[in-house]
Amino acid sequence: MAEVARATGRLDVAEDSVQDACVVAVRQWAAGRVPRDPQAWLTGVARHKALDRLRRESRRPAKEATGAAEAAGSAGGTAGPARSADEDLWLIYLCCHPALSPEARIALTLRAVGGLTTAEIAAAFLVPEATMAKRLTRAKNKIRDSGLALAMPQADLLQTRTADVLRVVYLIFSEGHQASSG
Repeated sequence: MAEVARATGRLDVAEDSVQDACVVAVRQWAAGRVPRDPQAWLTGVARHKALDRLRRESRRPAKEATGAAEAAGSAGGTAGPARSADEDLWLIYLCCHPALSPEARIALTLRAVGGLTTAEIAAAFLVPEATMAKRLTRAKNKIRDSGLALAMPQADLLQTRTADVLRVVYLIFSEGHQASSG
């Protein structure tokens, strides 16, 4: 996911594209067409899906305007490298942006990097699943709407995010050690 987020600059698009790539993988791999390097294949497919989505979104306003004018008139990419630990750390620091509340930072990181479900994150925070779903949605929307930079912070700013990064690592460890489900 880090590779796709870096390529697109949009965390929401990266997450959706990775999920779309997993759906494609399940269909193709079940038919016996498993690639030599599955991780690189997934990264490449997710990246292409993300770029396609961004292209579609960029063309949408013009197409909508054309469609509206017509209605008014008629009525009157190569596979990327495999994901590395550095990319995971980069993605953790991205999700721990200081503009987000501490709870949102941790929850978003658990979702994006840890791969935990909304229910698992809600259990870790001892809140209802619906509350956590809203919190995650608000965090993604805040990143998208405010144009927060999806870039690794400068060295002097890393310290401000390190405490949240350590909390996330602890919560991922705790979920792995004492799974709330499964």
